[in-house]
Amino acid sequence: MTTTHNGSAAGLWDVGRLMALMTGDEKHGPAATSTLDALWVLYDRVLRVSPHTADSPGRDRFLLSKGHGPMAYYAVLAAKGFVPEEWLPGFGSYGSPLGHHPDRTLVPGVEIGSGSLGHGLPLAVGTALGLRAQGLTEPRVWVLIGDAELDEGSNHEALAYAGPEGLESLHTLVIDNASATPGWPGGIASRFAAAGWSAETVDGRDHEALYRAFTAPHPGRPRAVVARVEPKNA
Repeated sequence: MTTTHNGSAAGLWDVGRLMALMTGDEKHGPAATSTLDALWVLYDRVLRVSPHTADSPGRDRFLLSKGHGPMAYYAVLAAKGFVPEEWLPGFGSYGSPLGHHPDRTLVPGVEIGSGSLGHGLPLAVGTALGLRAQGLTEPRVWVLIGDAELDEGSNHEALAYAGPEGLESLHTLVIDNASATPGWPGGIASRFAAAGWSAETVDGRDHEALYRAFTAPHPGRPRAVVARVEPKNA
C-alpha cells in the first residue's frame, strides 16, 4: 500500500490526472506507471532543482535512463511547473516536444536524451566525475534505470567503476519489475554492494520507505536504491 507525506497524496493524484491526458499507441504504459511513485517522491521531496534553477550549476541532476516509458516523467515535470500541462495531450504526435523518448533539447528540465537501454548509468558516472572535476561538491546526481538495463554490459562497467572511485554524489534508482534476464543471487542490491556501493531494496510503492532510502547517508560511497514494483507481466 502506498503511503504519502503531508498532502503529497493530492499531488500524486494530480500526476495521475496529468498522465491520463497522454493517449495514443506506443505509450509504454507499464514502463511509465512502474516509475510513478519513485519519481514523485524524488521531485516532491528530494531533488534540489526547480524550473527556476534548471540551468544552475548547483542544481541536482536527474537522468532518466528508462526513457522508453516517459509518461510519468512528463506528468511529474508538468506537475512541478517545468513544462506546461497543455503539452501533454499532444504526447508522441508530430511536432510535439514530448516524444516517446525524452529529448533534452526540447523538454525543459530534461538532462539527457534517453531510451536506449544501458546508457543512463554511464552518463551519470561521467556527470558525477565532471562535477567533481569542477569542484562542485553540493550537486547530487540521480539516475533511474530499469532492472532489465542490468542485462547491458555498459551498466556493469559503470557500477564497477563508481564504487572504487568513491562517487558519493551518485545515486542510482533501479525500478525492479522482474524484467531482468539473469537475476542476481541475493537480489539486485547485492550486485551494487559487491562493487562497493551503499545499497538497499524497498517497496517501490511505499513513499516513506522510498524517502528514507533516498536520503540515507552513505559517506564515501555511491548509493543504489532498488524499488520493487509489481512484475511487468503480472
